[in-house]
Amino acid sequence: MGSMSGILQRPLIAATAVAVASVSSDLSDKLQPLKSSETSSTLKPICDSPAQESKSSWVSHISLSKLSNFSFVSRVRVPVPHINYYPVPNSPSGFAPNLLSSSVVSSPTLINLYQSAELAKAPKPTTFKHSIPALASDVLYRWHLPDPNACDVLEDSDCSSVKSRTVVVLLGWLGARQKHLKRYAELYTSMGFHAITFTFPMAEVLSYKVGGKAEQNVDLLVNHLAEWLEEEHGKNLVFHTFSNTGWLIYGAILEKFQKQDPSLMGRIKGCIVDSAPVAAPDPQVWASGFSAAFLKTRSVATKGTIRYDESGMEEFVDRKAVAEPKPAITEAALLVVLEKFFQVVLNLPSVNRRLSDVLGQLSLGQPNCPQLYIYSSADRVIPAGSVETFIEEQRKAGREVRACNFISTPHVDHFRNDPKLYTSQLTQFLDDYVLNCCKCSS
Repeated sequence: MGSMSGILQRPLIAATAVAVASVSSDLSDKLQPLKSSETSSTLKPICDSPAQESKSSWVSHISLSKLSNFSFVSRVRVPVPHINYYPVPNSPSGFAPNLLSSSVVSSPTLINLYQSAELAKAPKPTTFKHSIPALASDVLYRWHLPDPNACDVLEDSDCSSVKSRTVVVLLGWLGARQKHLKRYAELYTSMGFHAITFTFPMAEVLSYKVGGKAEQNVDLLVNHLAEWLEEEHGKNLVFHTFSNTGWLIYGAILEKFQKQDPSLMGRIKGCIVDSAPVAAPDPQVWASGFSAAFLKTRSVATKGTIRYDESGMEEFVDRKAVAEPKPAITEAALLVVLEKFFQVVLNLPSVNRRLSDVLGQLSLGQPNCPQLYIYSSADRVIPAGSVETFIEEQRKAGREVRACNFISTPHVDHFRNDPKLYTSQLTQFLDDYVLNCCKCSS
């Protein structure tokens, strides 16, 4: 695909700055929560009995037609970046999911937006076998060995052997770093499993180039896993994905397994999906995800939801009124610009075709292994209704599926908010589906 005439000459950060001065009090009224209360109620999670939720993203509550009347929005051209690759110097390997077949996000402006927001300061480079060079902020992936003290004296030796021959591959969310996934890796290694944490810097997502380091990095991980599986009979994989980004990366890995060696698909013994999926190229979801990654803790997406019935008491989820923190005006403006951007990008033929391939793999071509979905009705990035629809489709296709709705926890923040429930869900899933063979034989 040749050079495109669409441009991102006006930085998105400038648009949000203008929004502060331009947006009237009408916008603030638009973003008021549906119901306010100073008293919160504790709601019980719903596991394997999903509640019915609206499938629309919380962004849909922002009136695009209203915002589009403001001068700063009308002056912003629909952002379609140049195809020219924006290189990261001295970077032989980095990562962005192999989802787009054109460099639709290789824009200096978006990269400048991320950098100027100062959302995450890069630590000193970490030495590792497969590391991103000094300019990048994190290693490509890290292998975590099982805790030598993890073996239970009462545990069957066969189960200990199964654990030592199983690696859990953790695929991070957009903007996740190794330090964010470390606690998840430690949870698995404390049980006796190997773990791999796979992350990538935001700047490398924005500087994606088709056929470049993104595709090479997925290949690198796939080849490493394949080599490990071939070393010894009986070795297996479990995937644990976070948000739509990690889930789509999982789809790209499945594609490569299928092409490289279809037998590798049978070595996948389980898949745990945290805060995903939305199995369609939805501009609102992509805008929410990038906004949350840009703003991090300053984003309303990191806040939970309080739900009440008319008397202020607990009630079934689908009958509750919702008290939601409203996004700041700058965040609302950023969401509008990002949604405009993804309305164009996701409908580019090459992009739409590539996403359709990966989504098709995830919808129809998953390995025949059990699945666990962990999500929340309070997630402002991934609507609970979308997750539940996908779960039902997988069940109708004959898949073994478990699910747990944490109800009030924010996007990819269920473990931190309720570690006991999160751990019990993982442990039960692994015991029933990954370790079941050794338990039956004992």
